[in-house]
Amino acid sequence: MPAITQGCHTSGSAAALPGGVRQVALIGMPNTGKSTLYNKLTGGRAHVANWPGLTVDLLRGELPSDAFGNDYQLVDLPGIHDLKGSSEDEAIVRRYLATAPPDLIVLVINTSRAATQLRLALELRATGLPFIVALNMSDEAARFGVKVNAVRLSEDLQVPVVPISARSGRGVPDLLDQIHRLEATTFPPPARLEPDALDARLQALSAACVQAPHGLIDRLSHRIDRFLLHPAVGVLAFLVVMLAMFQAIYAIGTPLQELLGTAADAVETRLLLPLLQSLRLSPFLVHLATDGLWLGLTTVVSFMPIIFLFYLMISLIEDSGYLARSAFLMDGFMHWLGMDGRSFVLQIMGFGCNVPAIMGTRVIRDRPRRLLSMLVIPFSLCQARLAVFVFMAGAFFVRPWWAAGLVVFGFYVMSFVAAVLTALLFKHVYRGREGFVLELPPYRTPSLDTMLQRAWQQMVNFFFTTRQFIVIGVIAVWLLNNLPPGVDPLSGLSLSGMIGRTFQPLLGPIGMNPALTVSLIFGFVAKEILLGAMAVIYATSQAGLGGALVQAITPLQAVSFMMFTLLYTPCLSTVAVQWQESRSRVFVLVSLAWSFTLAWVMALLTYQGGLLLGLG
Repeated sequence: MPAITQGCHTSGSAAALPGGVRQVALIGMPNTGKSTLYNKLTGGRAHVANWPGLTVDLLRGELPSDAFGNDYQLVDLPGIHDLKGSSEDEAIVRRYLATAPPDLIVLVINTSRAATQLRLALELRATGLPFIVALNMSDEAARFGVKVNAVRLSEDLQVPVVPISARSGRGVPDLLDQIHRLEATTFPPPARLEPDALDARLQALSAACVQAPHGLIDRLSHRIDRFLLHPAVGVLAFLVVMLAMFQAIYAIGTPLQELLGTAADAVETRLLLPLLQSLRLSPFLVHLATDGLWLGLTTVVSFMPIIFLFYLMISLIEDSGYLARSAFLMDGFMHWLGMDGRSFVLQIMGFGCNVPAIMGTRVIRDRPRRLLSMLVIPFSLCQARLAVFVFMAGAFFVRPWWAAGLVVFGFYVMSFVAAVLTALLFKHVYRGREGFVLELPPYRTPSLDTMLQRAWQQMVNFFFTTRQFIVIGVIAVWLLNNLPPGVDPLSGLSLSGMIGRTFQPLLGPIGMNPALTVSLIFGFVAKEILLGAMAVIYATSQAGLGGALVQAITPLQAVSFMMFTLLYTPCLSTVAVQWQESRSRVFVLVSLAWSFTLAWVMALLTYQGGLLLGLG
């Protein structure tokens, strides 16, 4: 679409120098298909970068060069509703435009919602920044009977307007061509608009350029929503969907984790150990490299299949339009807890693994509510803790036949209680806005290509942002168990044994002996290695661990141990992603302090209460 050359502002910021890289920013409201368009334009080649002055990670990728060899970089900004809004994402976009104004903005608009989303175009017009409009989902709009006069809209806004369908690729080459014509395009000067004048301008612009049937209704979505948004049937359907997601993620992910574990063991045995021995290193350094550094790296890698599958499923339910409906369905209950419906979805997903569920809080745009969700999610009883509980309940509660199952179910209930208690206590500390804008998009068939690219990007991002923290943590715990040099890790004379004895006055009242205390230290690294660590501490195989524990501790101590394991910090990976996502040392310390405090208090009540009742 040819640009109107009226006005005197040509494109170009400080970055737009001859031979330099042109910066292009994607802006749009949620559910406009912005991420799909980003992947279409960049081919999925992207990396996460922290922008100076923003303290936030933004996705950026390379666009194809133009005919003159000029390079272009595309930055994907968070979805926003208003340039003047109060949400964290809207503040991020404002800071970005103020501190690093791009050479060009591509405003992505859902064509079906153009009558309201054009407000963002008028706000950009008022800034004087160069932008073009991409009318996305134009094929879907035609199905709803919505028509937008792109020529008239271009004339009124005095900027290029390009109808596209990011999902099918239709019109995307025209959009890329318009981006490449950046240097030859003249943009109008700022159009100062007061709020009242902007509203009036939006109405006149929509009336002139947008034709839509009265009471726009997607009949297919409306019929499906009669069931999926029903107070009873909808909740049941949601639980079924979540269960199916868990089954899919772990039915595929667990064998992949085991395969990676087997491969890591083979590499260690056949390659790493012979290499280290050939260097004639001391046994201490060999074990430090294998049981410290190598174990830390493989711990990070073991999460990657779950992270990939988790985001694949999140993309499926989000891009299909179901995630917004799940959030809407549970919003009333979660609002009482100071959160919103999206937090409930992520809380349920945390029963699979806390790490990807915390990463998933990125869909929550209000920072206080996001922090509250990150504080609550670790209390979900994840698969790793479940394995510990199933093992110990099976060892200590053999009769009657239903006792072990009842114990495990009781910890699921306790997990829910801890989450609700935490939300109620901290909702006044992390107070979000009274409400959040939630648009129910029509049901769509997700793009498999987009889903795979998003899952891959998040998996790679997880590896590069958490590996250092986890590896250092694993090495630190190994050193605690093997220093001073030459000490027997089982003798109780190691640093970890000293720590166990040091903390005995604190943990003794909850039934922990020094061996259990050291086990909890290992469990802080990862609950997946807790049972193995206990087998090492009790000098037995994991197969014989159940019998050894029954001889060493009482059933009441076992229940107290499980209570503490449920409530204290799940693992180093959880701490790492909390740090990564919150970017707040204070928040991470609050989370650690609260989880340890709650774990100790509940274990104390369990153990001492049991003694008072004669259950010891």
